[in-house]
Amino acid sequence: MSKPLTDHEKRKQISVRGIAGLGDVAEIKKSFNRHLHFTLVKDRNVATPRDYYFALAHTVRDHLVGRWIRTQQYYYEKDPKRIHYLSLEFYMGRTLQNTMINLGLQNACDEAIYQLGLDLEELEEIEEDAGLGNGGLGRLAACFLDSMASLGLAAYGYGIRYEFGIFNQKITNGWQVEEADDWLRYGNPWEKARPEYMLPVHFYGRVEQTHEGPKWVDTQVVLAMPYDTPVPGYKNNTVNTMRLWSAKAPNDFNLQEFNVGDYIQAVLDRNLAENISRVLYPNDNFFEGKELRLKQEYFVVAATLQDIIRRFKSSKFGCRDPVRTSFEAFSEKVAIQLNDTHPALAIPELMRILVDIERLDWEKAWEITTKTCAYTNHTVLPEALERWPIYMFEKLLPRHLQIIYEINQRHLDRVAALYPGDSDRLCRMSLIEEGNPKRINMAHLCVVGSHAVNGVARIHSDIVKTTVFKDFCDIEPEKFQNKTNGITPRRWLLLCNPGLADIIAEKIGEEFLTDLFQLRKLLDFVDDSMFIRDVANVKQENKLKFAAYLESEYKVNINPESIFDIQVKRIHEYKRQLLNCLHVITLYNSIFCVVLHCLLQAAPGYHMAKMIIKLFTSVGEVVNHDPVVGDRLKVIFLENYRVSLAEKVIPAADLSEQISTAGTEASGTGNMKFMLNGALTIGTMDGANVEMAEEAGEENLFIFGMRVEDVEAMDKKGYNAREYYERLPELKQVIDQISAGYFSPKEPELFKDMVNMLMNHDRFKVFADYEAYISCQEKVNELYRNPKEWTKKVIRNIAASGKFSSDRTIAEYAREIWGVEPSDVKIPPPNEPRE
Repeated sequence: MSKPLTDHEKRKQISVRGIAGLGDVAEIKKSFNRHLHFTLVKDRNVATPRDYYFALAHTVRDHLVGRWIRTQQYYYEKDPKRIHYLSLEFYMGRTLQNTMINLGLQNACDEAIYQLGLDLEELEEIEEDAGLGNGGLGRLAACFLDSMASLGLAAYGYGIRYEFGIFNQKITNGWQVEEADDWLRYGNPWEKARPEYMLPVHFYGRVEQTHEGPKWVDTQVVLAMPYDTPVPGYKNNTVNTMRLWSAKAPNDFNLQEFNVGDYIQAVLDRNLAENISRVLYPNDNFFEGKELRLKQEYFVVAATLQDIIRRFKSSKFGCRDPVRTSFEAFSEKVAIQLNDTHPALAIPELMRILVDIERLDWEKAWEITTKTCAYTNHTVLPEALERWPIYMFEKLLPRHLQIIYEINQRHLDRVAALYPGDSDRLCRMSLIEEGNPKRINMAHLCVVGSHAVNGVARIHSDIVKTTVFKDFCDIEPEKFQNKTNGITPRRWLLLCNPGLADIIAEKIGEEFLTDLFQLRKLLDFVDDSMFIRDVANVKQENKLKFAAYLESEYKVNINPESIFDIQVKRIHEYKRQLLNCLHVITLYNSIFCVVLHCLLQAAPGYHMAKMIIKLFTSVGEVVNHDPVVGDRLKVIFLENYRVSLAEKVIPAADLSEQISTAGTEASGTGNMKFMLNGALTIGTMDGANVEMAEEAGEENLFIFGMRVEDVEAMDKKGYNAREYYERLPELKQVIDQISAGYFSPKEPELFKDMVNMLMNHDRFKVFADYEAYISCQEKVNELYRNPKEWTKKVIRNIAASGKFSSDRTIAEYAREIWGVEPSDVKIPPPNEPRE
C-alpha cells in the first residue's frame, strides 16, 4: 500500500499556488535566515515558533515593499481619481497566506520552509487575526480592499487601529464570557507607523462669530497617528494602502497650567484622549449612542479628510508645496464611499473645511461635497439606525451641529417648495427628529449629502427605495442604486479551499480567480463522473480535516459521514438561530439517521443573544450525551468564530443555513462563501439568497418559508404564535420541553423569558416558518442519501457563484458611482526598470 501523502507533498501538487522556482526558494531561505538571525541577535539564542513566524512574515513583507513604493509612485505620477473607502470596521483576519498568494509566492515559501525543517501551516497558525470588525460589514470592507487592489484602482481604506478588536469568546458552563482581544501583544509585522503624517483632531470648544465668519475655538486636541498596511492585488504588482488611525495625546495635554496643577495626574490623564482608539464597539446591527463611539466616528473622519485634502493639494509636479489651490476639480479627483452611516460626519466635516477654512461659498462647497460622497446602506432594522442626541453634538461638535442645521434648513426649503403645505412630509424627511431628546438622523444626513445611495442586494435596495427612504426616492430616484455584495475568491476559494480550486483549474484553467464568471464553464462537467467524484472527494477531505481540528481543539468527536449542517453568523433574533435550534430539538425527538452540526457566534451585552447561546449549549449537553442518539446527532456550539475559523469551517460544510425572516437580512456574504465552497443552501427568499436562487435555479437551493409579501400581509393581519403552537404537535412538544426545563433540569425556569418572547412578542415570526423549515430539512436528508445527485447540485451551485465575486461588485461601484474604470495594467515589478 502506498504511503499517504504528507500535507507538504499534497500542497506541492497544487498548481494554483504558484511555481516554486529554485532561485526563489534559495532567495527566500536566505532572507528568512537573515531575519531570524537579527531577531535572535537582539533577544536570545533559541528560536521559538513565533520567531519563525515573524522571520517568514518579514521575508514576505520584503517582497511587498518594493511593489508598494512603486505603486504609490505610479499614482503620484499618473494622478488618477482616488477612491477613499471610509469604514469603522475592517475585519481583515490573517495576512501572511493571503499576501503569499497575491504575490505568487506560496509554493516557493512552502518549499523553502520545508527545506528548513519547518511546516508552513504551523507557522500560519501562529498569526493573530486582525479582528477589527464585528461581522458582515467589516469583512465586506476587507474583501473590497482586495478587489480594489486586484482591479488596479487607486484606492485607500481608512479606519481606526483599535488596540482591542472583537472580543475573544469563551464558553464557560454553557454561557458566553468575553475576553479582551490583545491582538497587538506580540507586535504586528504588517503595519508601518507614519508619525510624519500625524494630524490634529479637535473636540468640544465653542463657536465664535467673527467678521470672517464662524470660528471653532477653545477646542481639545487629540492627535491621529496613521499606521499603514499594504494591500496587494492578485498578481498585478499593485499594492494599495489601508491607513488606520491611532489616538495619541499631544505632549502639552492637560499641562497648560502645569505649574499650579498636578503634573503626574496630567500625564496619567493622557489615557483619556488615547481611549478613542482603544476598543471596537462589539455591536452588530444595533445602535448604542455612547459619547466615546461618536468621538471614534468623528476622529476617523476628521483625520481622513485632512489627509485626503493634503494629498489633493500636493500635485504631481514633483514639489512638496501645495500646488492645487482651487477645489473646482476636487470631485473629479476624489471619491469618498461611506460604509454605512458610521462615517456620516464626513459630510458636515468636508463642508466645515471648505466653508470655514478654504473660504468657499456654501453653494459651491455643497456641490463639491455631494459630488464627492456616496453612501452604502447596510440595514433596514430600526434599532440599528444611528440617531444621535443633539445635546451630544452641542457639547462635542458645536460647529458641526450648526452646519447640520443649515443643511437641514436648505433641504427642507427645497422639499417645501416641491410639496407646499405637506408638513407631515417635512417632518418625515427632516434630518432632525423631534422628541425628547431631539436627535439627528444620520441616514437622512447621508442621503441628502451624497450623490449616490446604494443597498447591498437587489431585494434590500428595493426595500430601501419603497420604505426607509421612500420620500427621498420620490424626489431624486436617480440617486438610488443597487450594488449586490460579493466576496474575494482569492481568500474564500484559493486560500481556504486549495483542493477545490485545483480541480476547478484542471478543468477550466486559472482565469476564474480574476473572472469568477468563468465558473459557468463547470456546467459542462455536471454529468462527468470523474469530476463528480473529485468534487465529492475534496469535500470529504475538508470534512475529515475539520473533524480532526474539532477533536484536537474542542475534544468533540463527529462522524465525517454525517451532514455538516452549519449556521455561522453573529447572533441576532432576525437571523433566527432559534429556528435552527427548534429544528435540532425536533430532530432529537424523532432521531433521524443524520448528524447535525450547528456552529454559531454571538454578540455580547445583548441579553437575548446570550440566552440563545445558553439554549444551544444546553441542548447540546442533552443530545450529545444521550446513548440512544449515539453519533447520529451532534450539536456543537463552536466558540470564538472569526475569519481564520471561517476559513476552516466553510470548506467543510454540506448545508448552509440562511434562514432570516424575509426582508431583514440586507444581503449576507457568508451565504456566498458557502455556495462557492460546495455547500447547498437552505434559506428564505431574503438578501442575496434571492439572487443566488436566480443564478443557480431555485430547484438547486432548498428555499422555504414566507416571502417579503407574506411577511407584510402577516404584519397587517397580526402574527399569532399561539395558533401555530396549538396546530403543530411537534412544535408544541419542543416548546413545552424548553419551557419545562427539559434542557435545564437544574434551572427549570431558565428559558421562560425566551419562550414568552417566542409566544407573545416575536418580531421575527419564528413559528410562522417552522413547518416549512422542518419539511424542507426532510428534503435535504432525502437528497443527501443520494450522494451523486447531491454533488451534481453542488457543481451547479459552484458554477453559478460567479456573480458573487467582490471584483464584480467593485467594478460596478467604480463605473456607476465613482466614475473610474478598472484597469488590468500590470505595474512593472521592482526588479524591472521603469519605462
